[in-house]
Amino acid sequence: MIAREWKCRVPEVHAEGFTAYLYKTGIKDSSATPGFLGAQILRRSLAGKVELTLLTYWDKLESIKAFAGNDISQARLYPEDEVYELEPDLSVQHYEVIEHQFSAEQWG
Repeated sequence: MIAREWKCRVPEVHAEGFTAYLYKTGIKDSSATPGFLGAQILRRSLAGKVELTLLTYWDKLESIKAFAGNDISQARLYPEDEVYELEPDLSVQHYEVIEHQFSAEQWG
C-alpha cells in the first residue's frame, strides 16, 4: 500500500468551506480512480490559519499515476482553489505503508 501526502494552508475563515470543497474535488476524483483504497484529512491550527493534510491510500504507484498524471510528485490542484486563498504545497510525498491498524472500538 502507498500513502500519498499533500498539505495546504487556508485562512481560518475558509477552513470549513475548503474542507467541503476538498471532498467535492480531490476526494471525489481520487475515490473514483481504480486502486484507491481510502483517505484521511488531518487538520491543525496555526496562527490565523488552518493546515490541512490529505492522506490518500493506493494499491500501487501506477494507480496514483491514473489520478495524478505521470509526474506523481506534483500536486493536483483545482481551478477554484484560489477562492479559498489556498496556500498549497506544490509537491506531494509518497510513503510505503508498512503497518496499518485501526480498532473500531477506539473510534466509538
